[in-house]
Amino acid sequence: MADAERPRTRTIDGETVRAVARDLVSIPSHDDERAAGEAIADWLREHVDGTVERGEAGVIARRGDHPDRIALVGHHDVVDPDDSQVAGDEYVRPERDGRLYGRGSADMKGSLAAAMCAFRDADGPCTFASFRGEERGGVGARRAIEDGFAPERAVVGEGSTGYSAPGVTDVAVAHKGRRGSTVRARGESAHASEPEAGTNAVYRAVDAVDAVRDLPVPEAEVLGLSLTGSVVVTEIEGGSGWNVVPEACEFTVDERTVPGERADLGRVEGKGVESTVDQDLPPMACGDGAFAEAALAAARETQEGTPEHVAKPHATDAGWLAEAGTDCVVVGAAEPGEAHTADESVALDVLDRCYGIYRETVERVAEFGD
Repeated sequence: MADAERPRTRTIDGETVRAVARDLVSIPSHDDERAAGEAIADWLREHVDGTVERGEAGVIARRGDHPDRIALVGHHDVVDPDDSQVAGDEYVRPERDGRLYGRGSADMKGSLAAAMCAFRDADGPCTFASFRGEERGGVGARRAIEDGFAPERAVVGEGSTGYSAPGVTDVAVAHKGRRGSTVRARGESAHASEPEAGTNAVYRAVDAVDAVRDLPVPEAEVLGLSLTGSVVVTEIEGGSGWNVVPEACEFTVDERTVPGERADLGRVEGKGVESTVDQDLPPMACGDGAFAEAALAAARETQEGTPEHVAKPHATDAGWLAEAGTDCVVVGAAEPGEAHTADESVALDVLDRCYGIYRETVERVAEFGD
């Protein structure tokens, strides 16, 4: 059906999405995610005609024939709350000026609530997944992938609002990854009054730091968007005393990776210098242009602003899914700078908007056929 012929997306009582969001935000899930996972699974079993599984990866539900055609994906774990965000056994969830406050409101229980309601209401087969451990390196998504989770496409509900213009919910078709490495320099200690008797590890480390600064910055292009990574030395430590030639020095390197590219850290290594990778969160690039356009059309259908295809600067579970072969876009209510803060919040009307985008995207993908 051509866009001009499509009816406008059917709306839902905003209180439905908002009530689910309020309930989810109130449930602590930084140390122990089980209560949040149980609440999500219970809600789905009550409201959705489909299968609901809760396991080591998190909560996965499926409805309709060919549910792996598209998935709505989120996570229900959060980072540690600020003291002001906790009251007794619950997170506090105040509302003012049209926003819901509280740990996880933006990242990402608000968008998760919208996805749950859209999963229930969309006319088309769909999978829903809320993973655990996204904030700990994507442990839930990785476990699900190991267990065979392989949707063709996924809308991941991390933040995409406010990238092209304030208040506009965009569609991210790419995001950067993050590779964290430690570079270790080894030398031989000696008394500082006889430096020639040893080998100064700090000097070797300084030479390696200079090599990092000279590394070419990785670049890539995704659906017409240009992405530029970064390579930055972030910490350095070495030496054992003011009068000792240091035998060891190490520093950390934060690299923001782009699809298909990595900085060549091998160029940093040399005599007495080696590097190890401590974390490698993959970037994401959507390879399905028709899917990306369908999601953008859905975003345009559900708001007054003019959304665009954009790229996010940081990693999400979409990276793990993309690495495993799922074409992903990222669409969510959170705005830049909202997540992980003491005054974290999300706009309630944008939660309603995300419900519409998710539902409309599922319905548009249903028209793709097999």
